[in-house]
Amino acid sequence: MGRRRGFGYLRRLPSKRWQASYIGPDLGRHNAPDTFETKGDGEAWLAAERRLLAADDWLPPGQRRRQGLTFEAYAGHWLEARELKPSTRALYRGILRRELLPEFGETSVTRIGAADVRAWYATLDPGRKTRRAHAYSLLRAILDTAVTEEVIPSNPCTIRGAGQTKRARRIEPATIDELAALVAAMPERLRLMPLLAAWCGLRFGEVSELRRRDLDLERGRLAVARGVVRVDGADVVGTPKSAAGVRVVAIPPHLVPVITAHLAEHVGPGREALLFPHSAAEPKRHMTHARYYGRFHMPAREAAGLPDLRFHDLRHTGATLAAQTGATLAELMGRLGHSTPGAALRYQHAAQGRDAEIARLLSVMAEPPKRRKGKGRRGAG
Repeated sequence: MGRRRGFGYLRRLPSKRWQASYIGPDLGRHNAPDTFETKGDGEAWLAAERRLLAADDWLPPGQRRRQGLTFEAYAGHWLEARELKPSTRALYRGILRRELLPEFGETSVTRIGAADVRAWYATLDPGRKTRRAHAYSLLRAILDTAVTEEVIPSNPCTIRGAGQTKRARRIEPATIDELAALVAAMPERLRLMPLLAAWCGLRFGEVSELRRRDLDLERGRLAVARGVVRVDGADVVGTPKSAAGVRVVAIPPHLVPVITAHLAEHVGPGREALLFPHSAAEPKRHMTHARYYGRFHMPAREAAGLPDLRFHDLRHTGATLAAQTGATLAELMGRLGHSTPGAALRYQHAAQGRDAEIARLLSVMAEPPKRRKGKGRRGAG
């Protein structure tokens, strides 16, 4: 039979032990973590809980048991429990090591408050906006999970817009003439690489993992099924950046003869042969981003008079050209491997340049039809 008291509730169980509980400020019932041998022990526990309430130092007993769990330990469990691409896992580890653990590593997860987060965020370099946004977003994601798992009652990351960053550099896609100049300045065995990036809208990791078996030149198609990234000094082959990145891209017909010649002159035999290996002496090793940029791309762009052109800007070139053909949003998403409309929408601004041409053609439609000399409206009768 349960007995009500001034504070809390005591109940004797069939086992003859006592169970104590009370209604907390969150209006939830909280039981003692263990039952008690005597009624006095239960009363003592209730008295201790009441003192915590009076001192404004109360946490639900379930959360209090986790109070010794440090942020470092919880973040480690959080990271291991997630299915992440190797590059993303390495990125998160780096952010934890550089930005989060020095500040919060030894702190109990339950003791990180909104004021602590704001004070930490104020110490981050405002000149490195992307890095700061990534660090805040990771902290918020980890603590969101802590809320879901009822380790903490609410997320202390409450700074509006802190996890977002605006594009600092305006995208300047290369023109067709600029692309031709860049290609001409590249070594012959690598000229196809920027062409595929531009005309097929491929990422660097997608291009550098292309193999003979990914090409179907009879149908004019290119399969993007994998990508390669460099993680901790090793090449890791996996799926593309997102699920939508697995796609089949139609090859512009003018590029097919160029690909055919490249296969004949610069690619080894066999379905698994890389289109752009590290070198002729190492045909099974991938071309790394650092090697391509340092030895080939940067000298070529300087020679072409394009000192700011990044490899990824070539993908923007392909997206812009596709938008200018009148491609729909869904078509752009499919061709570029975008999983959300927002990414593809960035390129449709390029199609706005067609508006003047559309207006001109509308005026042509409004003009009275011109009759051909010597012919009536329906031609000679």
